[in-house]
Amino acid sequence: MKKIICLILTICVLLTGLTGCTTKKKEAQTVSLQKVSVLLDWFPNTNHTGIYAAKDLGYYKAEGLDVEIVQPSEGGNPQLIAAGKADFAISYQEEVTTARSQDIPVVALAAVIQHNTSGFASPLDKNIKSPRDFEGKTYGGWGSPAETAVLKALMTKYGADFNKLKIVNIGDADFFASMQKGIDFSWIFYGWTGIEAEQKGMDLNFIELKNEDKVFDYYTPVIIASEAEISKNPELVTKFMRATAKGYDYAVKSPDKAAAILLKNAPELNKDLVVASQKYLAKEYQSDAPRWGEMKSEVWKGYADFMFNNKLIDKNIDVNKAFTNQYLPKQEG
Repeated sequence: MKKIICLILTICVLLTGLTGCTTKKKEAQTVSLQKVSVLLDWFPNTNHTGIYAAKDLGYYKAEGLDVEIVQPSEGGNPQLIAAGKADFAISYQEEVTTARSQDIPVVALAAVIQHNTSGFASPLDKNIKSPRDFEGKTYGGWGSPAETAVLKALMTKYGADFNKLKIVNIGDADFFASMQKGIDFSWIFYGWTGIEAEQKGMDLNFIELKNEDKVFDYYTPVIIASEAEISKNPELVTKFMRATAKGYDYAVKSPDKAAAILLKNAPELNKDLVVASQKYLAKEYQSDAPRWGEMKSEVWKGYADFMFNNKLIDKNIDVNKAFTNQYLPKQEG
């Protein structure tokens, strides 16, 4: 009996020791994760799903990263990234181009969506079917000089008088409410507001920018980092982008499951809108590119030249320093 008791006690001690070792090992693994911050450009939406998927599905953790997704704060994301306030951020090609022209050293690492899915939207009763119909109408925008340049370029192309367009700064006011308050059309991302209009049963005339001129088929949004971060921590950038690409690939292949992940992290969002938007973007994230995130120099050059020629930037940029595909995962096969 004494031998049996001693044996049991010995086994208990061994098991306790093994459990303790396992716990310590897990704690060590948790402690060893490298903290990384990602700054969003707006409230969580389906543009960001790949990042949430990479976090929730453990893709970042598998790369040794503890990623914090941060809501936007005061100041432009390129400026905040250059100042070291976050490791990575969501931005836009036009924002990066402006920053580079001002010697703010940020670099685009991936195109979140392969083609520009934005355009000018209006209710059917406004009868705005082309930029020619902007004449005599009221446009609701956010006060950017780039808006004015794009509107003027399109109206000129169609022989319309830009001086007969009224522009009102509505900031971040709701598109649908604005259409009830004297605004005739506005600039939207179809993947969110356009889908929301469909769900509301509101038929729109939608003028897609990418179909009007290839110069307007630029990358929006993009993921950025600073030159300093890339130079100092290339391995970190590689790990982050590898996991992020995996997250967006998941969103492409499993839009319903990806939508559920976004809703878990942002339960305040409209479920039906998120699910429908996710299905729409599943076809747009990579689209016709050989891999998610890949960018072309001619796309960067085309819009940079447009911005410079329209005096939106004081000096043109070296586009090959504004973006890189280097940190995207290699294509399989």
